[in-house]
Amino acid sequence: MNNPDLPKRRVLGRLSILAGNSVQIAGIAAACLALAAARSTSSKAAAIVAMIAAWILLYFFCHGIAHWAVGRLLGIRFAFYTIGGTGNPGAYPAGLRWVFEHLPFFGVQTQKTSMQKASPMAKAIMWSAGVTSSAVVPTLGALCAWRAGIPGSKLFLIFAAIWAIATLASNWTSRTGDFSKARRALAAK
Repeated sequence: MNNPDLPKRRVLGRLSILAGNSVQIAGIAAACLALAAARSTSSKAAAIVAMIAAWILLYFFCHGIAHWAVGRLLGIRFAFYTIGGTGNPGAYPAGLRWVFEHLPFFGVQTQKTSMQKASPMAKAIMWSAGVTSSAVVPTLGALCAWRAGIPGSKLFLIFAAIWAIATLASNWTSRTGDFSKARRALAAK
């Protein structure tokens, strides 16, 4: 399934599934604590910083674990996590592309035999879970901030919704994104 015409993801390191899940759960928990801090602080600036920090944490830590959780529910097994730049650089405008190629995103490596045994639908759902999570989970964090009345949260929710729509749209049209992998899995029926 490796296509030499598609850009190669820059991988910085590997983590075991246990270590990767632990780090991602800690990141999501830290996001929840940041949202709680944003609600409870009396400083407007601190509340805004905590709200943005929560969104960033959710954005970075929900993607890989969504692939893993959904995949495991569907019987897919995984070997390890990778940490590295985005596997979908074309999704970002030229100015942000370099940055996103160098940020520490979590990827998850499936076990080859498990993927061979999985149904095309199971593969497609597992691949779709990552990008869907990247769009939905941080936006829900921004929605929670708005519902809690955190200063600046209305504008931030609008930003988060636009970012989510752009994430889904750019991934849908990408040759390297999760939705493309899902479509290829379904086409293999």
